[in-house]
Amino acid sequence: MDINTLFGLEGKVALVTGGATGIGRMAAEGLIRAGATVLLASRKGDACEAVAAELNALGASGKAIGFAGDVGSEDGVNALVASVKEHTETLDILTNNAGITWGAPMGDFPFKAWSKVMDVNVAGLFDLTQKLLPMLKASGSVDDPARVVNVGSVMGEREMGDGAYSYAASKAAVIHLTKILAKELAGEAITVNALAPGPFVSRMTAFATHDEGMRDKVGQDVPLKRVGRDEDIAGCVLFLCGRGGAYVTGAVVPVSGGINVMSGPNIFQQALR
Repeated sequence: MDINTLFGLEGKVALVTGGATGIGRMAAEGLIRAGATVLLASRKGDACEAVAAELNALGASGKAIGFAGDVGSEDGVNALVASVKEHTETLDILTNNAGITWGAPMGDFPFKAWSKVMDVNVAGLFDLTQKLLPMLKASGSVDDPARVVNVGSVMGEREMGDGAYSYAASKAAVIHLTKILAKELAGEAITVNALAPGPFVSRMTAFATHDEGMRDKVGQDVPLKRVGRDEDIAGCVLFLCGRGGAYVTGAVVPVSGGINVMSGPNIFQQALR
């Protein structure tokens, strides 16, 4: 058993949506360091090109290609699929990371915050996966399936709104959809798994993680007492996409520092004091 074989991705081609920032960038760097060619797509094509250049400068065995791609509409998904086909004839890994959020307190949460968030986080994820299935099917085999990794959230696992009601509901949908697709696509030699991250430093969480002091405060509310790091995401993605994860499908990996198992106090806590 060769450890490099378990986690290496030499010769593989991956697409990471929302790949210019946050968790998408963390996943992309891990894939590139493992030897994959990674297509980075987000609404801001110039940002993806800049990040691709940064990643290529690392001297890793893989490489990055950045371009614009928007999963917020059917036309956007169709254009992204066309761009993928322009850059590669094969696709081994699809990381559905693109997502948006909306925050407002109960009583002020707008109706329009539902369709916009669900279109990107759920409908776009599903439609892109569906339209890239022919490429994924062509690359997968019984011994080495094609891989789909969806990025959910611990907020989709636990009863946490925090003013982001449509986001939390959309991530619960991502997790359930992951399990449905895992069941339906296993016979096509495609695994479908999800990450359920907790707090990581990203543009989406910048309001609470923009400096070290804030990150320390957020970490105090996490059972493992810190926010997530780049390698926490990269390690999970490499497991799910490498040979070591070839027999895993329908899993939801809780990259949340233990938030996924937080609960209320022991019901006999006061009586036992």
